[in-house]
Amino acid sequence: MVQGLSPNSVYVFRSRAVCIFGTTSPSNETGKVQTLPTSPPSQLSIITIDSNEIAARWEKPNVIGSEVNIQNYMIQYKKQRDLNNDQTKWTEVAENSTEGVIRGLNPQTEYVIRVLADCRDKGRSAPSSELVVSTLDECKNISEKIRRQSKLVSKGPPDIYTISLKEFFVDKDANCRKCKFGKAHSKSRKTIMVLGATGAGKTTLINGMINYILGVKWEDGHRFKLIDEGSSKSQAESQTSTITAYEINYQDGFSIPYSITIIDTPGFGDTRGIKRDQLITEHIREFFSSSDGIDAIDAVCFVTQASLARLTHAQKYVFDAILSIFGKDVAENIQLLVTFADGQKPPVLEAISVSGVPCPKGKKGIPVHFKFNNSALFADNSLSKNASSDKDEESEDDDNFDKMFWKMGTKSLKQFFDSVIKLETKSLSLTREVLKERRHLEVAVQGLQPQIQIGLSKMDQIQKLRQVLEKHEAEISTNKNYEIEFDINKPVQIQITTPGEFITNCANCHITCHHPCSIADDREKHGCAAMNRKGHCKVCPGKCVWNVHFNQKYKWTYVKTTEKRPANDLKEKYEKAYGEKLNTQQIMQKQTEEIEQLKKQVLQLMEQTSLCLARLKEIALKPNPLSTPEYIDLLIKGEEDEAKPGFLDRIDALKSMKQQAVIIAKVEKNKSENNTSRFSSTSLSTFKSWLTS
Repeated sequence: MVQGLSPNSVYVFRSRAVCIFGTTSPSNETGKVQTLPTSPPSQLSIITIDSNEIAARWEKPNVIGSEVNIQNYMIQYKKQRDLNNDQTKWTEVAENSTEGVIRGLNPQTEYVIRVLADCRDKGRSAPSSELVVSTLDECKNISEKIRRQSKLVSKGPPDIYTISLKEFFVDKDANCRKCKFGKAHSKSRKTIMVLGATGAGKTTLINGMINYILGVKWEDGHRFKLIDEGSSKSQAESQTSTITAYEINYQDGFSIPYSITIIDTPGFGDTRGIKRDQLITEHIREFFSSSDGIDAIDAVCFVTQASLARLTHAQKYVFDAILSIFGKDVAENIQLLVTFADGQKPPVLEAISVSGVPCPKGKKGIPVHFKFNNSALFADNSLSKNASSDKDEESEDDDNFDKMFWKMGTKSLKQFFDSVIKLETKSLSLTREVLKERRHLEVAVQGLQPQIQIGLSKMDQIQKLRQVLEKHEAEISTNKNYEIEFDINKPVQIQITTPGEFITNCANCHITCHHPCSIADDREKHGCAAMNRKGHCKVCPGKCVWNVHFNQKYKWTYVKTTEKRPANDLKEKYEKAYGEKLNTQQIMQKQTEEIEQLKKQVLQLMEQTSLCLARLKEIALKPNPLSTPEYIDLLIKGEEDEAKPGFLDRIDALKSMKQQAVIIAKVEKNKSENNTSRFSSTSLSTFKSWLTS
């Protein structure tokens, strides 16, 4: 055998004999012989096996000849019993990637499979090594078929399987992802979004949905998990960490007549506080805005516990915070999914009615709802399966309750999925606008906070300097060490300790322009909500360009402190800035100009805030609960009363939010009284009075 030849090359061969006396003359040359275009494909393996199809993958050839292009891979197969029968030809399936599916096979039959590379005019490679694979017996239902393709994660009864999904992220920071199940189908698609408080039971409910869709019965020996996030986290902290869209493509045997996308979201109101809720809202905005996100929605599913007879301030906050995300046009698409329910009317319905949650109502004015008790989803059903087993009275009662809850859940899921068909699909364009306006409002108010602090400090300095210059001008000119005491706001760094939390700080102005910010990469800060279309910041006093803004491990805040400065230093500062000697009247004129510039910056942010508030009032389903100081006071009191772990940090965050809420309330009040415009000509004392009111 001659080895080490190049692929897709022409050779001629001749031979001669070698003996102890020397070598013979060479033989005649053979005809021209061309080597194959590539080596065989390697590492042929099986992905999935079913009763009538086999999916396989392989690696491309290790050696490919020059000027050779692989056009296709040919999967060849024949029944094992026909392997040595020359009359039976290999059947071929062409694939243009390194994966392929052989369909139309017989159940419970052994097949031999191999693959080769087809290089068209250059010929074909030799076949790969062969695999012998047996198809499974024919499935009688979709549930059993999917079970065979899924991974066993927990031995039962019942056995728990996780469904095989193709996953990819729709954003670079891995906050939003899609998981696809099955192949695209011509059936119509419905999209539902599942939201609720931490601990409401969203994850288990979604797992219940997939079991219903796949036709799992109470007596079956298996269950499926679409979401399996373990139990390492506290129940007070949301188990779900990303926004995930599960695209469930229709297959024959489904219990619903359409494909469905189920969007799972992290729980609101967990122990990480309002900053976490703000991040969730921002991630929802990113998901809705992404080209790989969604454009329309059929149902907004609000998951809540049945036992909430009266909403605490924290629970009402969760309701309002979630509903404030959406536009008014989705009100009729809100569906209440009540968990931990029994056979009675859920007490939470009365609480929902009292709190004014916008949702469809039935004939008697009761909110339309669907009841679930997910305790039965993964319950031991071995007693039901084995009628002859020995049962004690307590076990039989438990089994009867579990079976009853299973039936209740199945009935509710059928009603729910039937109702989704009747709901009008709503575009997310208005909801996207709500989220965009809330983002602009957040940025404007964040900008107003430090500007007001800086402004008050600046006005105090100017007033004191004026007084000193007017009363002690002669003394200052003779005493260079004459000092003036000022209250100033000094920038201070506050460390950020929350993992995955990003920020936008201006390196020039020493100010935090946006927090929390969704953009982790400094090279893409031009996309931060604080930047305008030209790439300049709308928040920092210098209106600096985007590339002097950075993610840092701290945020800037301002702390009031007192310091003394020589009066001559302040006078010289103005003279140096304007390049000329200035008398008292000229310095006071320059100070007036500074005040006017400061007022202009504050007015611009106020106008931006006012426009956002007006537009949100028109389009949002609910106002943001954190825009009302009195509401935040109630949340703070609730935290103090309950004193759950971490409550002091959450109270600090709420107090910070209250400062922003006070600004919003002030802007709204002045807008309603039509006062904002008069600040262009107001006096220093009047303007200061407004800032401190």
